[in-house]
Amino acid sequence: MALIKPFKAIRPAKDKVALVASRSYEEYSEKELQCTLEHNPFSFLHIINPGFKFHKSLSGEERFKLVKNRYWEFLEEKTFIKDNTPCFYLYQIKKENFKCLGLFCATSVSDYDKGLIKQHENTLESRETLFANYLKTVGFNAEPVLITYKDNETIASLLKAETKKDPEYHFTCTDKVTHTLWRVTDNTTLNAIQNAFKEIRQMYIADGHHRSASSSLLANEIKHNNPNHTGQEAYNYFMSYLIPEHQVKIFDFNRMVKDLNGLTKEEFLIKLDTYFRIEQNSNNGNRPLKKHHFSMYLDGEFYMLYLRKQSYTFTDALSKLDTQILYKTILEPILGITDLRNDERISYGYGKHNLIKMKDCIDKGEFKVGFSLVPITIEEIRQIADAGLVMPPKSTYIEPKLRSGLTIYEL
Repeated sequence: MALIKPFKAIRPAKDKVALVASRSYEEYSEKELQCTLEHNPFSFLHIINPGFKFHKSLSGEERFKLVKNRYWEFLEEKTFIKDNTPCFYLYQIKKENFKCLGLFCATSVSDYDKGLIKQHENTLESRETLFANYLKTVGFNAEPVLITYKDNETIASLLKAETKKDPEYHFTCTDKVTHTLWRVTDNTTLNAIQNAFKEIRQMYIADGHHRSASSSLLANEIKHNNPNHTGQEAYNYFMSYLIPEHQVKIFDFNRMVKDLNGLTKEEFLIKLDTYFRIEQNSNNGNRPLKKHHFSMYLDGEFYMLYLRKQSYTFTDALSKLDTQILYKTILEPILGITDLRNDERISYGYGKHNLIKMKDCIDKGEFKVGFSLVPITIEEIRQIADAGLVMPPKSTYIEPKLRSGLTIYEL
């Protein structure tokens, strides 16, 4: 039974929303970031990059305090407004070949702690602590956790009915992505949506594992120090964007390695033959089409690698995952890469043209060999999470990618 709640969002004034909402900080090039900060005083980037005002790079508690100050300034200047009553916020993203409709809401830390909101990635304790300290200092959360649930006709019908009403926001950004947001304020509808989600037995984190873990860490710390804790305080929840499974789009991450671990090309191919049938591929743009098939680019040539089933044993959902197969048959035993997250010899790429980019990087000599995989499915994510297992790092690149500053949850 999934517990979700409406909340009173802090959000941009209607006439400024297109200027405020920003992409994830990491998506901006240095030049684009500088240009946005110089020419758009309303961008949410000013809040999360408060040192720009002083021409200084900031970190830690010093940065956190100034983030809070910039946030207050946006409120004082009426760039941000606060809703007077709790709402759900229905949010649609639409661009070429992609469309999704989901719900901004407050999700329960208790559900997360009990495993009703399931995860498929490991988190780093240092990052959990850092972000928990950030939340504690700034007092708000502007980065929702992306959570999926199994398709549900009742929920779909309720949300679709709301889209027939006039939206609160409707704008298109320079990247040609159109954003539409509806406020759900009617008590009958709010209750109906909450009751419908009570029928959802499990939900799954698609993106935001560290954000949810940090919210749990902070909530339990505050709870421990609050003698009047009731369970209804804002810190017992974290902001999420809930979306049905079929609307999630998953891309593959390729893997590029800088060397062959001391092996010649011929020695490397001979070792690969233990686990794979190897075919040289004359079609340079050919991607793998099936699970357990891999495309490899080495020394100016594409190869297809087909897993020899008799040489590899499937023991659980994780062992069937292509990213795990690649790790256990090539990256670890042959190329000597044991730490996929921190080894500087390996790098990752994603996106529509990642195979071409991988080829270019290898042709330039930046890497020696690259591997392309079939994207992981939402069913595989669910199987891994249900079994309490963890995927290798960079197993999925998931859309939608949400705008920052569109709705803000105060703790």
